[in-house]
Amino acid sequence: MTPGNNGASTPEDDDPFGYLYADGQANGAQPPSGGGYGYPNSVSRVRAVGERQYGQPQQQTAQYGQYGQPTAPQQQGAYGQPNAHYTAPETLPGGAPTGRQPAQGGGGRGRGPNTKGLLIGAVAVVAAVVIGIAVAMANGDSGTDDDKAGAEVSPSSSASASPSPSESSTSEANEAELPTIDAKALKLGGTAALASDVEGAEADGGVYVGNLNQVGNSVTWTVNGIPKDGTYTLFAHYSAAGDDQSMTLTVNGKVFGSKLNLGNFAQADDGDFAKGWTKTYSWPTLTKGTNTISVSCENGDKCDVLLDQLYLKEGQVKD
Repeated sequence: MTPGNNGASTPEDDDPFGYLYADGQANGAQPPSGGGYGYPNSVSRVRAVGERQYGQPQQQTAQYGQYGQPTAPQQQGAYGQPNAHYTAPETLPGGAPTGRQPAQGGGGRGRGPNTKGLLIGAVAVVAAVVIGIAVAMANGDSGTDDDKAGAEVSPSSSASASPSPSESSTSEANEAELPTIDAKALKLGGTAALASDVEGAEADGGVYVGNLNQVGNSVTWTVNGIPKDGTYTLFAHYSAAGDDQSMTLTVNGKVFGSKLNLGNFAQADDGDFAKGWTKTYSWPTLTKGTNTISVSCENGDKCDVLLDQLYLKEGQVKD
């Protein structure tokens, strides 16, 4: 080759359409005619479609830029390695990258986000929140105790404070108190009569009702102030000596249960009524307001008892 303008410096800089521009025409670019086109003495790269394939051995030409007889193909390098007699433009310094660059850190595939690190961070945040809540609750409990202590000593708050346990117990006891009646206030039926000869009666003055041991004799209690409908416990304080006794219990005009058990629980000898004082109970159903309770001697009953007191308790109790 002679000194002068030999076309583009490299095959990549060939401009096949240089003849269309003023600077190309000034440099001698000509329309294509035959084998080559573009700048004079430029490299001819005309190939049939599909002739050039990447990785296939290249045929040497007889002369640079001219077609010639092909020589024996050069030995292809190892699989995936470029041919020793061919260097793709992309491999030259400053050439275009040959493909996607792998992500930093090795491996052909880019690594995703560090999920393990994110999980550890999330756990740490949750733990910090839980600890903060626990501390806040502890401080809140302490503050509540302080507030309670202040409420106890504050005169203004004592007026609206709930009553102490002892006051509540007293109030509940007062609400639970139900009427009690002594012998002197009972209505007597038949030939039943008051007496006070036998010691041990708990009624006022030691008075009791005697002479109940006859059919048709009875005591009746009209009780007021029952707070609500429900089951109550009726207690009877009496004395029995010798054999066990039983009488008929009537509530609001209806016989309740089988019989009122008036057993000799004190184990008193026959006739020893002073030793025979004891109590019994039954669980009648009462209505709110006023109720009538009667203990009577009916046919088949055993009525040889002294009766001095009746009283009520709410619910089913035994004492």
